[in-house]
Amino acid sequence: MQRRSTLQFLALGLVGSALNPIARAAPGRTVRLVVPNPAGSSTDQVARLFAQPLGVALNQVIVVDNKPGANGIIAMQDLVRSPPDGSTLMFSSLSPLAINVALLKNLPYDPRKDVTPISGGYLSNQVLMVGAAHPARTFSDFIAYAKRNPGKVSIGHASTLSHAEIAAMAKQAGIDVLQVPYRGIPPAITDVIGGTLDATFVDMVNALGQGKAGQMRALAVTSAKRNPAAPQWPSIAEALSGYDFSAWTAFVGPAGMAPETVSRVHAAVSAILKQQEFVDKLEGIGMVAQRATPGELKSLIDSDIARWTRLVAEYKIQAE
Repeated sequence: MQRRSTLQFLALGLVGSALNPIARAAPGRTVRLVVPNPAGSSTDQVARLFAQPLGVALNQVIVVDNKPGANGIIAMQDLVRSPPDGSTLMFSSLSPLAINVALLKNLPYDPRKDVTPISGGYLSNQVLMVGAAHPARTFSDFIAYAKRNPGKVSIGHASTLSHAEIAAMAKQAGIDVLQVPYRGIPPAITDVIGGTLDATFVDMVNALGQGKAGQMRALAVTSAKRNPAAPQWPSIAEALSGYDFSAWTAFVGPAGMAPETVSRVHAAVSAILKQQEFVDKLEGIGMVAQRATPGELKSLIDSDIARWTRLVAEYKIQAE
C-alpha cells in the first residue's frame, strides 16, 4: 500500500550555513522522493533522515513516497515515467539498480539508460537473524540445523539482494532451504518473531533494534568484515570464505534530467553527507556515508551489473 509522509519539518537540525547558497538558488515546489521499500525498512528510514535537510538545501518540500513490491520494479516504473524536471527522485538500493538486470528476465526498464545517476547515499550490509526461541544460537548452529532438516528451514527475502544472499549461502554451505518472498523486511521480521518463519536477512537499522529488544537473534552479517556498529556479530565470511554481499543505496532520477538540475541536487546531498552530525547518525545505525559523483555512481551501477551477472551464473541463482 502506498504510503506518503511530508517531512519538511522533521527537527534534525543537521544543515548548516554551508547549504544556504543552494537554498537561495532553488525553486520552492514539492519533490517526490520515491523509495522502493516499505515504511520501516532501512532505505525508508534513511530517506526520511535525508528528507528534512535536503528540503532545506533545495528550498523544497520533500515527500517520501513508498512504492514497495515486485523487487523494486513498481517504483522504478514510476520513476522512469516521471518528468525529468527534478520533481521526482528515487532513493534506491542496488537491487533495482543493478541486481535486477542480472537476475530478472524481461525487465521493463534498464538502469543504464533509463535513470540519471545523481549521488551516493550510504553503504551497509544485512544480517541473518532468527527468532529468540530458535534453537540456532550461532551461524554454525544454523547451518547444522539446516543440514538436519533439508528443504524445511524457511528463510524470508524481500529483495533480489537477499534472495541472492540466501542462494549463495546455501550453495557454499551445502544446505537446502526454503526461500519465502516478502514485500518488505518488516513483515518477514513479524513472521520470524512469531515463529512461522525460521530466519530472514534484515537491514542493519532493524537488526540493531530487534537485537536490542531481544525478540530476534543476530547470527552473522553479509559483509566481508564485521560492522563496527555491532562488532560482536561475526561475518558469514568467517565461516564461508569469500562471502561478501555488501549493499549500497543512492539517489537517482529519470533519464534526461538537465545537467544543472543534477548538479544542484548532487551538491545538496554531498553537503549533507559532509555534516558530521549526519554522518554520526548513519554510523550509529550501521551505515557508512557514500559520497559519489554522478559519474562515479554510473560507473558503480555498470560495474555491479557486470559483477552480479557473474554471481548469478556462478551460484546458479534463479528468480522466483
